[in-house]
Amino acid sequence: MTDPEARPLFVFEMANNHMGQVEHGKRIVREFANVVRDFAFNFGFKLQYRDLATYIHPAYRERMDHKQVKRFTETALSPEQYLELKDAIVEAGFLAICTPFDEPSVDRVETHGFDYLKIPSCSFTDWPLLERIAQSQLPIIASVAGATLNEIDAVVSFFTHRKRPLSLLHCVGEYPTPSERLELNQIDLLKLRYPGIEVGYSTHEAPDNYHSIGLAIAKGATIFEKHVGVPTADFQLNAYSATPEQARRWLEAAQAAYVTCGGAGERRVSPEEAGPLRGFARGVFTREALHPGDRLTPANVLLAYPCEDDQLVAADLSKYTEHRVREEIAAQAPIHHSQVNSQETRQQVYQIVSQVNRMLREGGVILPKQVDLEISHHYGIDQFTQYGSCFVTIVNQDYCKRLIILLPGQDHPEHYHVQRGESFIVVQGEAIVTLGEETRVCSVGDIVQIDPGIPHSFRSVGGAVMEEITTKHQGGDSFYTDPDVLDRERRKTIVTYWMGVEGDAPPYAQD
Repeated sequence: MTDPEARPLFVFEMANNHMGQVEHGKRIVREFANVVRDFAFNFGFKLQYRDLATYIHPAYRERMDHKQVKRFTETALSPEQYLELKDAIVEAGFLAICTPFDEPSVDRVETHGFDYLKIPSCSFTDWPLLERIAQSQLPIIASVAGATLNEIDAVVSFFTHRKRPLSLLHCVGEYPTPSERLELNQIDLLKLRYPGIEVGYSTHEAPDNYHSIGLAIAKGATIFEKHVGVPTADFQLNAYSATPEQARRWLEAAQAAYVTCGGAGERRVSPEEAGPLRGFARGVFTREALHPGDRLTPANVLLAYPCEDDQLVAADLSKYTEHRVREEIAAQAPIHHSQVNSQETRQQVYQIVSQVNRMLREGGVILPKQVDLEISHHYGIDQFTQYGSCFVTIVNQDYCKRLIILLPGQDHPEHYHVQRGESFIVVQGEAIVTLGEETRVCSVGDIVQIDPGIPHSFRSVGGAVMEEITTKHQGGDSFYTDPDVLDRERRKTIVTYWMGVEGDAPPYAQD
């Protein structure tokens, strides 16, 4: 059920609404089967099992003055009759789900071949029962009404350590539950606290409440449970059980909510919104006449409204894209895509980020939760694998601490600083450091101190991470001895939200 592409599961709870009559129970199944055929969800029907011979204390078995004992006794079915109901559920196309309230009932759930096993809120911390349930191979759904966070933590840990599949349902144990006490924000809490656990919603609101299901869907719940029944001249429904028609309207509200919420897990932009929005974008115009080979820069272009079809717009001027003019373009003229050659470097940035993440993870390097990654590509990003390095600034106040990451085979070109001296400590791999005419091979734990004005470079064959400690780092204090090294603006790419990015997953980058 934890597959994000899977359909949500809607569970109808029969409880004792079969009223102790198999044929009435089958009628409930049939009528709700007619309801669900119009909806593209997964559906389950749930029964409750109690082994009354052991569940009720001997002294209370004949006590019809006790409300619940009377209800359980008068609506009890034999194991054969329960199996007949379960088979009717399966024949109608539902998943078969059952709540066992005691250990012998777990045995019967397994023997009868149910698809899911449900733990009710009242049994959430019934540890002897949970021990028996944990021995079952069935997936488990548990309602958490009335449970403290410590109790939920304990139950989640209990089943997780036993490698048992578990889903949690937010639930309020008030029958029916007024809207002001539904506490739907608890869905957010459960999803945040237990990220590997599927979270759903067991509803006890009035059966004509059709708005709460949409809110639960918007919060990311994926399993929904509702008490249902079919009223007759002899049998009336309780205040929180839905009729077939009420269930239909509930499902229609759910369906509308899914349409309104749209897709999940990816950013989606419709063609209907993209076209009109582009019409309000600022177009790219020349400030002066441009010639073949000229690079578009902030100094030689003008951004203004309106734009023409196929004209470059402001969004095309990302630092990850270089545009060079293909033909003469007059001053103040619009610049069209057909008039420039454009080179996109964003995918190369993604690949660099992925390599850096993998290297830091393999080296066990620990970083603060959110720091920028500075990518230096001294001769252009196309040559980054040969010439370049990455920096992560940990702190930059009166003193500065940074990490320098050299990927395998990289060479950071010779340069010097006027204002600051530097100390480098190798914390991963092996770095080859050149100070003027001297070259050193430095391994983990080696330290190198560099005074201001001393030209230095470093490279690595297999990759290295160095910790750099200096006085406050300020841009503009790195002077490269090779005049072909790019200026700082074109040499640096700063990436945010990059930690953990792998493969083609794009980080958020500053432009």
